[in-house]
Amino acid sequence: MIPIGDDNPTLRTPIVTYVIVGLILASWFLLQGAGFNQMSLVASVCNLGLVPGEITKLARLGDGIPIAPGVACVVDDEAINMLTPVTSMFLHGGWGHLIGNLVFFWVFGNNVEDSMGRGRFALFYILCGLAAAGAHVLVEPRSIIPTVGASGAISGVMGGYLILYPRAHIRMIFPPIFIFWARAWLVLIWWLVLQVVSGLPQLMEVDPEVSSGTAFWAHIGGFVAGVLLVMVFRDPQLVEAHRVARAAGNFTARWR
Repeated sequence: MIPIGDDNPTLRTPIVTYVIVGLILASWFLLQGAGFNQMSLVASVCNLGLVPGEITKLARLGDGIPIAPGVACVVDDEAINMLTPVTSMFLHGGWGHLIGNLVFFWVFGNNVEDSMGRGRFALFYILCGLAAAGAHVLVEPRSIIPTVGASGAISGVMGGYLILYPRAHIRMIFPPIFIFWARAWLVLIWWLVLQVVSGLPQLMEVDPEVSSGTAFWAHIGGFVAGVLLVMVFRDPQLVEAHRVARAAGNFTARWR
């Protein structure tokens, strides 16, 4: 099931949401070759993706893992490694990965930004992404597999949305054509349960080269961070303005 919209009013243009989407797209096209240039894609993932073992120094220098035919990512000790918890947030592994993340962000991001203010939302987003990276490193500290994607930070936005607007309606699509509405709390809690269930096997992994391909604990860590941080970053006046707008019916359900 995929969220494609909500019935929540937006009181101001979500400029930071647009900027983040723009940065992600710019990274995809300019740094990663839009997935069409394999070497650009591989180089960006290897050099700017988050490798837990490089952060913790628990991976052996020179160890490598195949990432494409004839190409391997090799553990190194470059200074850029300490910045990868941030750089990895703006990179993706393919078109499906990119589009999926942007759809979720488009549905939930604008309302969370509108309830915090632009500067607060930018900091909130980055902190959720860092918390997600931290959770991933904590669970797989020896992993030599590079991780990329905005899903950890976006999970934080979803956690914030759950606290701010649990009773909002989310428009969902069950491919290929079944469309329905559901309460935000039901959609988001169900999503979190799926992440936990899917992530439990990762707690039992002993081989750093074995992975499901998805950093579920990054999603969980980001979500929990969003639930906690939203109470600090929300602007009570903006939240109240949303409540008044919803009560007055000064909005229409629309595609995001």
